[in-house]
Amino acid sequence: MANPKRSAGVRNAPKTNRKGRKKRSLWLRIPLWILSIMLVVGVIGAGAVAYAYSSIKLPDPNSDFKTNTTFVYYNDGKTKLGSFQVQNRQTIPYAQMPQHVKDAIVAAENRTFWTDPGVSASGLFRAGLGLVGLAPADVTASGGGSTITQQYIKIMYLTSEKSFSRKAKELLLAAKMGQTLTKQDILEGYLNTVYFGRGAYGIEAASQAYFKKPAAKLDLAQSVALAAIVNSPGNLDPANGEQQAADLLERYQYTLNGMVDTNAITAAQRAEIYDALPKFPKRVQDSTYGGPKGFLLNMVKNDLLAKGFTESEINGGGLKVVTTFSAKLQDAAVKAAQKLTLQAAGGDKKAAKQLHAGLASIDNATGGVLALYGGPDFLTSQWNWATNPRPTGSTFKTYAFATALENGWSFKDTLNGNSFTPKGDSVPVRNADGNFGRITMQNALTHSVNSAFVDLVTQIPDGPAKVQAMAEAAGLPSGGHWDLSNRIALGNTEVSPLNQAAAYSTFANQGVRHAPHVVAEVFDDAGKSVFQADTEGTQTIPMDVATDVSYALTKVTQDGTGSRAAYLGYPVAGKTGTVGYGVKKKTSYGTVTVRETRAAWFVGFTRQVTTAVMYVKGKQGTSDLGHGFYGATWPLSTWLDYMQVAMNGKDKIAFDPPTNRPSTISPKPTATHTPSATPTPSATDTPTPTDTPTPDPTTDPTTTDPPTQPGNPKPTGTATKGP
Repeated sequence: MANPKRSAGVRNAPKTNRKGRKKRSLWLRIPLWILSIMLVVGVIGAGAVAYAYSSIKLPDPNSDFKTNTTFVYYNDGKTKLGSFQVQNRQTIPYAQMPQHVKDAIVAAENRTFWTDPGVSASGLFRAGLGLVGLAPADVTASGGGSTITQQYIKIMYLTSEKSFSRKAKELLLAAKMGQTLTKQDILEGYLNTVYFGRGAYGIEAASQAYFKKPAAKLDLAQSVALAAIVNSPGNLDPANGEQQAADLLERYQYTLNGMVDTNAITAAQRAEIYDALPKFPKRVQDSTYGGPKGFLLNMVKNDLLAKGFTESEINGGGLKVVTTFSAKLQDAAVKAAQKLTLQAAGGDKKAAKQLHAGLASIDNATGGVLALYGGPDFLTSQWNWATNPRPTGSTFKTYAFATALENGWSFKDTLNGNSFTPKGDSVPVRNADGNFGRITMQNALTHSVNSAFVDLVTQIPDGPAKVQAMAEAAGLPSGGHWDLSNRIALGNTEVSPLNQAAAYSTFANQGVRHAPHVVAEVFDDAGKSVFQADTEGTQTIPMDVATDVSYALTKVTQDGTGSRAAYLGYPVAGKTGTVGYGVKKKTSYGTVTVRETRAAWFVGFTRQVTTAVMYVKGKQGTSDLGHGFYGATWPLSTWLDYMQVAMNGKDKIAFDPPTNRPSTISPKPTATHTPSATPTPSATDTPTPTDTPTPDPTTDPTTTDPPTQPGNPKPTGTATKGP
């Protein structure tokens, strides 16, 4: 057991000064009647606490076996998707708990544990005020941070209700427990009952869940990591993503600092393990999260947490959760992604494991996620390719097009379709199909002409910031990985397929934005509806702008780079995108620049459904996809396979005609720009200023996507003719 005296410090006697005398004089100026009221309130509060403390007794503990499984359903409310439940709890004696575990949990949760009475004096005073109904209006029922004793009381005897009466009872029971049980007994009970995430209650179950070993064999770093996770298990599990791992590292370092402050470890011990988390083994296979559905359940749980449900309510509250996912469409998404991934890898299953498809599909009318494919098995890799951002390529041109419309441009306004070097830049903007001369804004979008969109953003005052604002209005997250340069339309900005689908859905829905969500409704264990998703939507883009953007994107799927989407047999709008990098490599012929494709996209929608598909390669999604991998090939084919199921039986609803808004601008010729030589459409066109591979916005392979390319699978739709 840690020595309580270690954390106790000796304070110097306060010095008398003018500031102190000033404070005393302020007290002297307070009216006597106010001081009298304060004294009476204090006496009443203290009396209430004393009376309650003397009469209260520790009740029987809550039974772990009274928890009920929470069931999760598809959007029909009948087909089961999965469940959340209280999993294993293995109680172990205090002696089997490593000292590092005990010290770490104290440093993380309650550094004065060994010396405090279980509660703070201020906490007891607030409890007294609450008991007599005199709590200040600006004091919340949840109060401040809880001691370990208070947390243990809440786990064992109380509910999660947020009220002054419950908080007061918690404080009084904690004070009573502090006098009834030893600190060792309290810490032992706490470490055997507190929730660590992954369905694990208690340190033994947590050790097995996270590190596949008994608690007695945990090393220092592992002990600290588990202690850090207790603060917010749902948000600090490193398996849930990069942000969660980063947040855990911050909490982990906070705990280590606390262990040094309480003399549990030395500064040298801290330094050895401070900069990185311990290695976490892959999650053990279980039926709850296995396969692609694990990504859905993880999203459902995170959505519930974001909506205010607690871990205990989710895992043991007996809830019925109805999601927005369609069982039929989810099955179609999984089949399309896995079939086309294998075909793209030439039938090689080993190679297919290096290819990653991310698919997200949105109900335009509500924002509900109809289907999502984040990967083949959540337990093999928790990296969700549908929710993690990657560069978007030419799919980002849509936001620049919308920005231009909002700023007075029209479909027929012309732009510079030739390769050129923008003023103040050193790298020319190139088009894979060479020069187009003066080109209308519509044709620039249809054929994905890079130079025209750089010219467009340059001519719009404060263009990059306005494009960003438009993208955010459509639904992209604020504060993302924005490329605020005149090349922003070329898609170095990183967006996830889910957010891209949600943003394009805003255009499909005539400018009304819906927040993407996966939980439609929640019922408690008595069958009462306790939550319903907000599906009202907000008009964030002018209707005429959204209508014109949708119409313009139909030309892409009729005559441009996404023309194969017409095989769906429904009115459809969309945009291809391919992210190219120029990389210098040494060969027997010397150093040459080669083109690598790092991401390929297709985002398309009907009036009812919007779906985004992205392909990347490699563990981090940054490897070369290889020759022939464009937005119009495998991503569009995957989109077609899925959308044939998603649209089956739905009405064919045409997009509204353009508003024929007149132009209010006079596009300026790009005379100030330095023309560059006409490029040849080859993969080696991409200039690379440095040897370090960097995103190169000057090459957009989407402009060369053919209707049928060698090696590209033919669509399986029922339409009898192509675009």
